[in-house]
Amino acid sequence: MNWLTSFARPKLKALFIKRDTPENLWFKCKNCGEMIFHRDMLTEQHVCPSCSFHMKIGPKERFDNLFDDSDYDLIESPKVPADPLKFKDQKKYSDRIKEARNKTGQEDAIVIAIGTLDGLPVVVTVQNFQFMGGSLGMAAGEAIIKSVEIAVQKNAPLILVTAAGGARMQEGIMSLMQMPRTTIAVQLLREAGLPYIVVLTDPTTGGVTASYAMLGDVQIAEPGALIGFAGPRVIEQTIREQLPDGFQRAEFLFEHGMIDLVVHRHDMRKTLSRIIHLLMNKKPISPEELAKLRKAKAQEKTNGETLALQGPMEEKQASLEGDDSIKIDIEDVTRLSKLAGHTP
Repeated sequence: MNWLTSFARPKLKALFIKRDTPENLWFKCKNCGEMIFHRDMLTEQHVCPSCSFHMKIGPKERFDNLFDDSDYDLIESPKVPADPLKFKDQKKYSDRIKEARNKTGQEDAIVIAIGTLDGLPVVVTVQNFQFMGGSLGMAAGEAIIKSVEIAVQKNAPLILVTAAGGARMQEGIMSLMQMPRTTIAVQLLREAGLPYIVVLTDPTTGGVTASYAMLGDVQIAEPGALIGFAGPRVIEQTIREQLPDGFQRAEFLFEHGMIDLVVHRHDMRKTLSRIIHLLMNKKPISPEELAKLRKAKAQEKTNGETLALQGPMEEKQASLEGDDSIKIDIEDVTRLSKLAGHTP
């Protein structure tokens, strides 16, 4: 054995060894085929920088994008029977539920969170399309009703982000019953005089469109979102006519008066903040003022003053492990504004 085999050959061989690369470093845009680095995807909020195609995102990303400093509290949804009809097709419905829960880490398709948007208390409810196509079932219906009740209790606007293929067929009439139930729940917001803002994302179809998704005080859609009841292919086969270009897309619906705004995801937070502050007749709080509120909150805790929430919800405790971990209780915003020297 000489130096060629013992030294040079292994060194040269190492140059051509294929290293394992994580599969989630790059994402391919489904619209234009552009390869996007994963860090750029996070920065762009899952919007293609080349063609502005809006990709589907989950509840966590929505909450992080909307709430102040990505700071919010999740609300547990009511429990419902997992498989009321003992439904089975190619698989048992109970097995499909388990798979969806393992895939998403959620109990069902809808997640509720409460926090502040530019200082204003707000309830945000998000439908996750990754959970059985965001379909509307008993659990989703109960979650929507729960979010309405919390909004009324807290005197806060409700923002609902939809993404669904319609009612969940595995629950039959039980899922269809959620359409009138959620419609009645929305009426509670009307009676309380609270804003109900709907953000329609791709896709929003079926029984979801036929109920709570189209009942908002302001209807907003993301660019290119598919919004309708029946799909375009079904409509074409039924009426035996070719549909116009862009039919059932957000821009088409906006042109025909079905929705109020088409808003880019990068501008969604700013737009929602402006709308809810206008409808609630409140002045937005600047980042500097928000920092003052946190400081005032920390000072009160340091002095030993206990702040309690009004209403039936459980009391929330704010820790003093650091400024980033301090949360502002929703009912305290007005009083803390005075302590910080800000007049709302």
